Amino acid sequence: MELLHLLQFAVPGFTVLILAEIAWMKWRGGVAYEGRDSAASLAMGLGNLVDGALIALLLYPLFGFLYQHRLVDWAAGTLVAFPLVLVVQDFCFYWSHRLSHEWRLWWAAHVTHHSSLHYNLTTALRQPWSGFLAMSWAPYALMPVLGIPIEAIALAHGVSLAYQFWIHTEAVGRLPRWFEALFNTPSHHRVHHATNPRYLDRNYAGILIVWDRLFGTFEPEAADDPPRYGIVRNLGSFNPLVIGFHEWVGIWRDLRAARTWRARCMALFGPPGWRADGTGATSDVIRARWRRRALPDPAE
Repeated sequence: MELLHLLQFAVPGFTVLILAEIAWMKWRGGVAYEGRDSAASLAMGLGNLVDGALIALLLYPLFGFLYQHRLVDWAAGTLVAFPLVLVVQDFCFYWSHRLSHEWRLWWAAHVTHHSSLHYNLTTALRQPWSGFLAMSWAPYALMPVLGIPIEAIALAHGVSLAYQFWIHTEAVGRLPRWFEALFNTPSHHRVHHATNPRYLDRNYAGILIVWDRLFGTFEPEAADDPPRYGIVRNLGSFNPLVIGFHEWVGIWRDLRAARTWRARCMALFGPPGWRADGTGATSDVIRARWRRRALPDPAE
């Protein structure tokens, strides 16, 4: 099945799920969707189609070249081997996603996805307009080097995106323990989108949560600490241009203000929140402050 065929099934499925989520939220008596926020998410999703096309124009010849010089020659394009292709793709996604939170240059594109104060299925569509510029696709270059053909890479990427759509919801609580142990779920991904100190930069998984458990970035959702969504410094804007490019503007300002090469490098590749004058706060700093406040006073 080609990627386009997958999308033909996915888009109607997305629409049905959104309508079902709206019905569920109204049944609960809550506000279904914030209209301006959802409209902004849909606009970002449409703009991402252009960004995706630019990335494809670059990656097809590049990945074709890497595939011609592959280290392994195996039947990666066959249906039998496709589950393993998905595992490799998911591993690459984990590192691309993690570095998109740890490197400000990549965060400048990815922050778009986290900018909504709401967590519903339209949030899944709030995608970057500048992934091509950020080059956060680089970890996927491992796939053609390992002998995975471009068609299989594209299909695996589509399956991953389709899977991740349904986890952007509060309508689904905890799933069976075995499923929560292996796979990314709405509960795990709510943690990822939260700004609570304990949740910052956790649960980067695409399909398999095992990567977070393996690399020490897993955090379960706590009943006594419900997720608060958005980013550390929320935008207060529904303008797609602001949503898509505000962090790039911040990087440019910091580069102009930088007085040392270290400050310039950190403005590009340091963690989001780092500031040369010490006025910023990274996720690690915010979490450390929270832990100090949360610890009981030994004098008591």
